[in-house]
Amino acid sequence: MNKKLMTKFLAMLLVLFTVLPFGLSANAASNDVTRGDYVKELVESLNVELGDGSKLAFTDVPKDLAPYVEKAVELKLIKGKTATLFDPNDKLTRQQAFVISARGLVNENAPLSVLDKFKDADQVAKTHKQDLANAVAANILQGFEDNTIRPRDYVTTEQMKSIVERFVAEYKLPTSETTVNLQILGTTDIHTNLANYNYFLDAESADVGLANTATLIEQARTKNPNTLLFDNGDLIQGTPLGSYKALENVLKPGEVHPAVAALNALKYDGGTLGNHEFNYGLEFLDEVLNDAKYPVVNANTYDAKTKERMYTPYVILDKEVVDNTGKKHTLKVGVTGIVPTKIVEWDAIHLAGKVEMQEPVEAVKEVVPEMQKAGADVIVVLSHSGIGGDTYVKGAENVGYQISEIEGVDALITGHSHLTFPGDYKDLKNVDQEKGKINGVPTVMAGSYGSHLGVIDLKLEQQGSKWVVVDGQGSIRSIKQEGLKPSKTVLNAIKEAHEGTLKYIRQPVGETTAPIHSYFSMVQDDPSIQIVTQAQKWFIEQELKGTADENTPLLSAGAPFKAGSRNNPADYTNIPVGPLAIKNMADIYHYDNTVATIKVTGAQAIEWLEMAAGIFATIDPNKTEEQNIIDPEARSYNFDVLDGLTYQIDVTSPSKYDRRGILVDEKANRIKNVQYNGKPIDLDQEFIIITNNYRVGGSYGATFKNENGSNITNYAYENRQAVIDYIMANKTINPAADNNWSFAPFPANTKIIYHSAKDAQKVIPAGSNIEYLEDTEGGFGKYLIK
Repeated sequence: MNKKLMTKFLAMLLVLFTVLPFGLSANAASNDVTRGDYVKELVESLNVELGDGSKLAFTDVPKDLAPYVEKAVELKLIKGKTATLFDPNDKLTRQQAFVISARGLVNENAPLSVLDKFKDADQVAKTHKQDLANAVAANILQGFEDNTIRPRDYVTTEQMKSIVERFVAEYKLPTSETTVNLQILGTTDIHTNLANYNYFLDAESADVGLANTATLIEQARTKNPNTLLFDNGDLIQGTPLGSYKALENVLKPGEVHPAVAALNALKYDGGTLGNHEFNYGLEFLDEVLNDAKYPVVNANTYDAKTKERMYTPYVILDKEVVDNTGKKHTLKVGVTGIVPTKIVEWDAIHLAGKVEMQEPVEAVKEVVPEMQKAGADVIVVLSHSGIGGDTYVKGAENVGYQISEIEGVDALITGHSHLTFPGDYKDLKNVDQEKGKINGVPTVMAGSYGSHLGVIDLKLEQQGSKWVVVDGQGSIRSIKQEGLKPSKTVLNAIKEAHEGTLKYIRQPVGETTAPIHSYFSMVQDDPSIQIVTQAQKWFIEQELKGTADENTPLLSAGAPFKAGSRNNPADYTNIPVGPLAIKNMADIYHYDNTVATIKVTGAQAIEWLEMAAGIFATIDPNKTEEQNIIDPEARSYNFDVLDGLTYQIDVTSPSKYDRRGILVDEKANRIKNVQYNGKPIDLDQEFIIITNNYRVGGSYGATFKNENGSNITNYAYENRQAVIDYIMANKTINPAADNNWSFAPFPANTKIIYHSAKDAQKVIPAGSNIEYLEDTEGGFGKYLIK
């Protein structure tokens, strides 16, 4: 052996003997401890109760070790190598051992100078110097006789026992955290479905009604008294009861609207406005709101003249709660709300020149810091807007997803779309269906008509003088529960209005010689649309007598409002031959729209139809397997039929507009063979299309509003009232469809299917081009369209 190698060998021997602590043999040095060994020894020595390891996020920990690692994480003694890896078999260095033990100390940070007495203190990682200083101050880290720490050496079994013994002597189990479980309940889109009653069928119903939802509310409050209850809008319109109080037995000053009476009786903590709150005008809305015993918030509606907000943008509620030890506290809960900006278009007859709108996302971003500055511990957003897509488009109707991205929002109640969450919106990114979260924010959308109750459970932890939301979950509860009984609290609050509505809807108006149903209204000309277009034309003909437009050709637009909308197999019109009452009129024309007209050219009328045809899927002529003719995301009320023209729809052609009315293919052409009075339509000829305020307000339809809007006329007269007056004037009507439109012949060997109610098979006439195939999920049936 040369001199150089001999020197190196002797140095290694010297190191071997000097690194061993006093009394420890060289053989013991090979008895190294793993990270898993150390954590188990540490936790065992504390005599704490273990869990089963099921809450552990690390995926590399064996089942027998998992309870110990889980407890060490809970006690904040350890962190993983990554969010999912702990690496239990990795050898433990002395530095790591003292870092872990130091994390369990509750003492204040020691000065870093306590490390100066160790000759090798410079070998301690900068990120761990404070932890090791704390370990020295607590007498856990004592060092070797040669005044070294040896932070990179591996820990032996005997060293581990010595460190743990000193750690246990200094360690104190942390006191239990002070927490509050806050429950936030939300209803949305009640649409005056207050009683457990279907006014269109004139029968009690277990499927609708705030009276049913209220039972779920009472159950939730019993389980957790730390509860707040909010309504998310679209409360005062939608059933004959809403029409009765707005148009028939009109709400008087000082009289409490039945919807508000119900919410008052249930002791709601707050609410916001939906778009349908504006259907009857601002004065009526003010009369409704002035009796509410709960605050109504809206942050994005402005007075067009003063440029000031028209409603309270947010409130800070003082909510008394009880923590996990039984002690009472007062939480400050900030609540704000928004409504779609399109209300100024949809209800232009009431709002034009009076109201201006701020983008909902911008409004929430503006008020959240204000609520935080006002001391809000929790911030809740009541968003009368659907969840929408994960890409933001300015002016979009549905922006719930974007609101969930706003920093500071702790809980989000959505609505407007009549869908459910958790449940729908599975394809969006950063959506946790199991925990009911979008972008980490607990979120609920509770269907419509009282079908569900939204429940958000938040866990708050007291951190010093502040309360911090540390966890949360969103869920919904259905009223379709065996044995569920409606709340007498609600029924008593609305008793007078409910009984008045029943008398109102049972009033006779005339008779029909043909059945009126909407089972196949999206695949063939339909009597439920025909009666509406006939009535609208009858009304406008009277209005135009003696005017310059008396001889302008009229086209009457109608759409199927009740066609299994939003996966509801009971949502169809079905009126037999015989007497007609007011309740049937509400069934035929579901919304409180008002009549409106727009003057267009023949070319624009065709464009209107192209947009309506966007609700159909594109049929592949080469496929022989079944193809659904309807885009599953389309809305039936966007399928306008133009009576006065005859035409065909070619569903094998690409759509010019998508189901949302957005131009997608400028050269596409689905509308074929358009004729007026038996001749090809003159593209330059002027026509008047009779429709409603919603359509001319910019919703979906190709409205072709000119620069100053002079081609549009709004009438302060309901479309539904036109149907009523038309029937009363004629006494007996025949609403049989005139078949002015049809599909272009389908390619041979294609199988085109359509879903409707199971009961629709009973009304298929002999020789029809529709054939019943089978029942499907959710109460629907599958039909072949030939």
